[in-house]
Amino acid sequence: MPHPTAGDKLIIANCSGFFGDRLSAAAEMVRGGPIHVLTGDYLAELTMAILFQKKLKAPETGYVPTFLKQMEEVMGECLDQGIRVVSNAGGLNPAGMAQALAALAQKLGLAPKIAYIEGDDLMPRLNELQAQGEAFAHIDKGIGLAEAGATAISANAYLGGWGIVEALNREADIVVCGRAADAALVAGPAAWHFGWAPDDWDRLAGAYAAGHIIECGAQATGGNYSFIHEVPTYRNVGFPIAEIEADGSFTITKHPGTGGLVSVGTVTAQLLYEIAAPAYLTPDVTVRFDTLQLAQDGPDRVRVTGTRGQPPPETAKVCINTLGGHKNQMTVILTGLDIERKAEIVTETLFESLGGRDRFQTVDVQLVRSDKADPPTNDEAFAFLRITVMDPDAGKAGKLFSARVVEMALANIPGFTLTAPPGAGSPAVVHWPALVSNRVIQQKVFIDGAPAAVIQSGEGHVPVLVAPGAPHIPPTPGGPFIRAPLGRAFATRAGDKGGNANLGVWAQSPEAYAFLRSFLTTEKLRQLLPDCSPYEIERYELPNLLAVNFYIRGLLGEGVAASVRSDPQAKTLGEYLRAKIVEMPESILVVKE
Repeated sequence: MPHPTAGDKLIIANCSGFFGDRLSAAAEMVRGGPIHVLTGDYLAELTMAILFQKKLKAPETGYVPTFLKQMEEVMGECLDQGIRVVSNAGGLNPAGMAQALAALAQKLGLAPKIAYIEGDDLMPRLNELQAQGEAFAHIDKGIGLAEAGATAISANAYLGGWGIVEALNREADIVVCGRAADAALVAGPAAWHFGWAPDDWDRLAGAYAAGHIIECGAQATGGNYSFIHEVPTYRNVGFPIAEIEADGSFTITKHPGTGGLVSVGTVTAQLLYEIAAPAYLTPDVTVRFDTLQLAQDGPDRVRVTGTRGQPPPETAKVCINTLGGHKNQMTVILTGLDIERKAEIVTETLFESLGGRDRFQTVDVQLVRSDKADPPTNDEAFAFLRITVMDPDAGKAGKLFSARVVEMALANIPGFTLTAPPGAGSPAVVHWPALVSNRVIQQKVFIDGAPAAVIQSGEGHVPVLVAPGAPHIPPTPGGPFIRAPLGRAFATRAGDKGGNANLGVWAQSPEAYAFLRSFLTTEKLRQLLPDCSPYEIERYELPNLLAVNFYIRGLLGEGVAASVRSDPQAKTLGEYLRAKIVEMPESILVVKE
């Protein structure tokens, strides 16, 4: 593939949105049509905790093993077609992944040039950096890591895309990263291909927006999409492709003949995933999501233009995981009459037998009322009492806890039964999001195991002012009004950011957005979702996307691996909101009941 060329498009296809995504996707993307770069995003905050557990058992691991299986299937085809591969599957051990890839290539009789990038792992330098004044204060709590007495088990800074640029400049066929920013896997190849400068803010912003859209795989092509009636089929949903142009504009599409859907709606939904303010921070550029414009450009093609960028912050985000003790959970099924009194009896009896709630560092008891009056079936008489404990003592929060629940089976409430047998629980890994100065971050690029270059993160950028887009929004429509679920007019996308959750809500017409903007205030959201009411909620408007975004701080506790919620990643939050019945103009309904 020529480099750089100014007039052509760079076609980047993503084959993974998480560790565990569809294994065949790499082959589907390579064989389904022309592409120039194959990317794979495998890392999330939870994934880093999982990989730590793997590395603890086998120090030579710590990377994503499924990526090797995918490369075994397509490595030869990628080399034959000149397709570059860029992935963060290196996880906690990019060098180990590169070695495993080299061994795989030798077994296949292939000779790719393999690069890996280090510099994200701050664990070996954590004490030194704290001594130099880096407090690693929790972004939400403002408490320093040392002050909290937290025991870090991993600490990885989010790297930008310039190490990827250097690796590709040195003709790497496969580039393995650790904790690179998800969207950097797209922005790096784009900056390399078009020869962009580090201060080409608008171009970089476009590429990072494209990366954000395709990083979660099929979520951009109909997966997890609210308006399910619009998706032609969920069979063989195609993975997303970004066709990037030299000015940073791009088109999102998928291979022909695949299921799913690429529409302004599906792209909007993914743009709203896991964001807070419209100024989206990345290691290389601040992307203004309130400036870009979406337009349908044919079947399964959405063109995105006008993305504006500003200099990045002078700090990098660090994903730190700390030991939070041991976590265990048991769920008791309560049936029929007197549900609340039965829940009280179970809870009181259990903790009396355990020596009281105070024996545990954390206790959470939730009664989920799914039971119905005059139930038509046995299952519809059920409510669920979910009891979670967390404690530094694994013995106390392990079988001792779960066995005491089981011991109550014949000596407690009528109909006592459980959803699962007793278990030992698992370590509670607490996510600790922090910031570190860019000046301490150095990306180290290695080619075929040998050091090739070091890229220092930039600092001291001149500020750039960017005004948000100002589309015309009509007056709020009048009646007739109708009581209907909110989701008959609006779509949502929700996700997790450590212990926080975001909830994006968007409309399909300017008239519907006019109602949404005036109706769905922060106070109204608290009324509709009372279980979110105790938390600090931020609200942002994105008129260019006909959307509002809520950022709910603390809803998920200490992050997915330590959360006591039944949905620790807030995946269901949007559909929960869409089920709420409200009064709204009948004219804005998308789906009539």
